[in-house]
Amino acid sequence: MAKKTNWVATLLIAVGALFILFPLYMTVSIALKTPEELADSVLSLPVGLHVENFAKAIEATNFFQAFKNSAFITVTTVVLTIITNSMVAYAIARNMHRKFFKFLYYYFVSALFIPFPIIMLPIVKQTSAFGMNNPSGLVFLYVVYGIAFNIFIYVGYIRSIPKELEEAAIMDGCSTWGVFWRVVFPLMAPINATVAILTCLWAWNDFLLPLIVLSDQSDMTLPLVQYVFQSKFGTGYNLAFASYLMALSPMIIVYLFAQKWIIGGVTRGAIK
Repeated sequence: MAKKTNWVATLLIAVGALFILFPLYMTVSIALKTPEELADSVLSLPVGLHVENFAKAIEATNFFQAFKNSAFITVTTVVLTIITNSMVAYAIARNMHRKFFKFLYYYFVSALFIPFPIIMLPIVKQTSAFGMNNPSGLVFLYVVYGIAFNIFIYVGYIRSIPKELEEAAIMDGCSTWGVFWRVVFPLMAPINATVAILTCLWAWNDFLLPLIVLSDQSDMTLPLVQYVFQSKFGTGYNLAFASYLMALSPMIIVYLFAQKWIIGGVTRGAIK
């Protein structure tokens, strides 16, 4: 017996896809237009493929330097976040019966409720005083500020892993360190994938934290260098959108390759 089509769900998916694809179409279309074509019609297709816009955008933003800065910050942040946050979460999850670790858990999670603008000025002063107004300092801040949300999801996942697996490893002579890296950490692959992609998107696309922390022009990230297209006389939209498209392309590629791990992580986490 053939299944009936759920037209309500199909319509909602179609509308959602339209909301996602239309801005992407606008970005690609404007990036390939001349200023004259853009003035005639914003929604129309470009008459020709003006790929020279990309070359001009690369030159205007010093794109490859900014790309290198963003890549270093993002990759380093993801690696350090997974290693450090997972270890802290494991210690808390396996010791929640102790008051100190329970306090730590709620202390970290409470940071989720602190608005960033409240701590923005102290961050500027402290990073400048400690010589952390550079990419390495920015990586440190991302790892620290991400720990609140990551602890919240890591602890819940780790507590779903049977303790009997760790007890068996200890009986075989494993130390606590060995139990974590040989038994627990491999089982955390689904949640690690989720944390990695969320951290990657955050560190790559973030604008405000690099804006207030980085002081050297050569350290600017891709979101920051987009400012070059803004002037008091107007905005070069075709070059700006060409630069935006190049800046967002790596994250689209990352998601296309990583989505199977993200989806798999969600389903395996639900089964646990």
